[in-house]
Amino acid sequence: MKWKEDADRCGWCVGDPLYERYHDEEWGREVTDDRTMFEFLTLESAQAGLSWITILRRRENYRKAFAGFDPEKVAAFTEDDVDRLLQDPGIIRNRAKIRAAISNAGCFLEVQREFGSFCAYLKRFLPDGRPVVNHWESLAEVPASTPLSDAISKDMKRRGFRFFGTTICYAHLQAVGFVNDHLVHCRCRREMR
Repeated sequence: MKWKEDADRCGWCVGDPLYERYHDEEWGREVTDDRTMFEFLTLESAQAGLSWITILRRRENYRKAFAGFDPEKVAAFTEDDVDRLLQDPGIIRNRAKIRAAISNAGCFLEVQREFGSFCAYLKRFLPDGRPVVNHWESLAEVPASTPLSDAISKDMKRRGFRFFGTTICYAHLQAVGFVNDHLVHCRCRREMR
């Protein structure tokens, strides 16, 4: 995908109204709600090997298929649910990713029990528990992963999470606003000050 430069937005979203709305209203804004956090974790894991817009276009279908992203309900899914999901044309029908979403729901609940919330778990990795704010001038400067995403994905793998390597982890941190990678010229960055 060729990124377009835009005087007012991060160029990766320019030209697609769904992408632009996601960028303007959600991406990079700090999430404090665990259900939303689980939604992004599930969607980012489904993205592995695909473009984000592919998943974003299926988001509502994922919401229906995965019980409104209720981790307790998803963790209780059975093989019958896996078979049902494999027949759902509204999601990515990949058995390994579907099983990972179910397994990750159980891991997510374990993290909540241990740390009080998934957000609290992630924040313990952040400097002073606060989002990282980068000052990139161009998309070419934005990394695909960092030592922070390396550390988090390594710990999450140790806890049993799947389809959540360092690149997916970094995308997750950006999506939930724990890393602010809005370019310095982006209007969203100015709005979030």
